[in-house]
Amino acid sequence: MEEAESFLLRLTGEEQRRLLNAMQTIEDILDDDSKPPTSYLFRLNSPGDIGWIIHRHGVVYSEEYGFDETFEALVAEILVQFIRKHDPKRECIWIAEQDGERVGSVMIVDAGEQIAQLRLLLVEPRARGRGIGKQLINECIKFSRRNRYRKIKLWTQGNLLEARHLYAKAGFKMVGEYPPKSFGLNLIAEFWELPLQD
Repeated sequence: MEEAESFLLRLTGEEQRRLLNAMQTIEDILDDDSKPPTSYLFRLNSPGDIGWIIHRHGVVYSEEYGFDETFEALVAEILVQFIRKHDPKRECIWIAEQDGERVGSVMIVDAGEQIAQLRLLLVEPRARGRGIGKQLINECIKFSRRNRYRKIKLWTQGNLLEARHLYAKAGFKMVGEYPPKSFGLNLIAEFWELPLQD
């Protein structure tokens, strides 16, 4: 017990939060069968959601992956551009809610040449393992098919293992990568695509 306490005291506040989030995720996965399913719903964005998406991306990606504030700034730029210029017939933001609280988000934007781009997938750590990420991706795919996009592309980082797993299960394939320094870290950026038309 003293060794564990000594170990925890050596961690920074951020490291302690990351450890607690990881432990909660493990507990949620292991206890998944014993917990009653909690219903969740998906809706389109409304006032207040944009600020929440920016805030939660900044916090979650800092705590879990060590991203610096330049990532939060990128998220803000993407969303400001969306709000100012988006075409509601061809672009969309979905919010996942569970018990009246926001627990996830994702968006589709028109990348030109009949290509949709999936952006800003996020599922709150406490809500993972419930199929929310899978369903958010499915909403993007259905929306993109209805709008006759010929494929969906996305950009992610090699260390985002849970997201990469969800993309692969949905049929996306990695089509390229490059190793830039982003968000204060040395990361491997990856490009993934999902064809929608034969």
